[in-house]
Amino acid sequence: MKALLFPGQGSQIVGMGLEFYKNFQTAKDIFIEADDSLNFKISEIILEGPDEKLKLTQNTQPAILTVSCAIYNVVKKDFKFNFNNFKYYVGHSLGEYSALVCSGSLKFKDALYLLHERGKAMQEAVPLGKGAMLAILGSDIVEIENLLNEIKSKGVCEIANDNANGQIIVSGEVNLINILQTILKEKKKKTILLPVSAPFHCSLMKSAAEKMKTKILPVNFSKPNIDIISNVTAQPENNPEKIKNLLVEQIYSRVRWRESIINMSKNNINEFIEIGPGKVLSGLSKRIIKEAKANSINTIEDIKNNLK
Repeated sequence: MKALLFPGQGSQIVGMGLEFYKNFQTAKDIFIEADDSLNFKISEIILEGPDEKLKLTQNTQPAILTVSCAIYNVVKKDFKFNFNNFKYYVGHSLGEYSALVCSGSLKFKDALYLLHERGKAMQEAVPLGKGAMLAILGSDIVEIENLLNEIKSKGVCEIANDNANGQIIVSGEVNLINILQTILKEKKKKTILLPVSAPFHCSLMKSAAEKMKTKILPVNFSKPNIDIISNVTAQPENNPEKIKNLLVEQIYSRVRWRESIINMSKNNINEFIEIGPGKVLSGLSKRIIKEAKANSINTIEDIKNNLK
């Protein structure tokens, strides 16, 4: 059985989706709707940049949603591909909104509005330079949790993304991230400071979650026609009210990506297809479940090769 994956922040690149925009009215219509809904030319930022503008969280989030939904619609409408044999849709962080739109749970224009607001709220939650995120390579989750327990009395430093075996992202206050990085260096562990403007998916984001609660709860969500895997629980969900509350919680909670892939595999998923910019999630899936088949679709050639 198959699951569909939708990428999150970090997968963006200027010019993403251009091939679809040029060749399919279906894709162009999504870009036009995005511009109209947001009241600014997100399409120009996506297709022409500059990169600094695309990297702003409030632009990145609706931009990735737009490209993911444009490609999905082309695959479904122009290539007449039937997604009914997919058991789950799952997105990484903001990708969960793409999953909800494509599963029929959330209107595209509502998702655009929510992600633009989410980007602003997350950006404003912590003053610039006060927070940071660190990628840790080659360590397991238990080891990192133990290290974080040792320093937690000093402030906020938490696991933000459990992406795969040997790829963990932590998020928190700059001074604690620096302390952790020093400890890991002594242990000969590789770390990379991420070029992000705020410490996402940790308790420093609770004020952003409070803001977003007032925006998410009034929006109409329908029951998805394919179950969504929640980032917060790593479990399937199809209850609209629960989905809303989990989206609020997701802002300050760990993205349980490794667990999500493992749980889907236990439920007979042996093929993962990623739709949207980049190939990050299909790559992670193969690392987590060695025998799984995983492909990404972000070019017309990819559709012809992977969706037969």
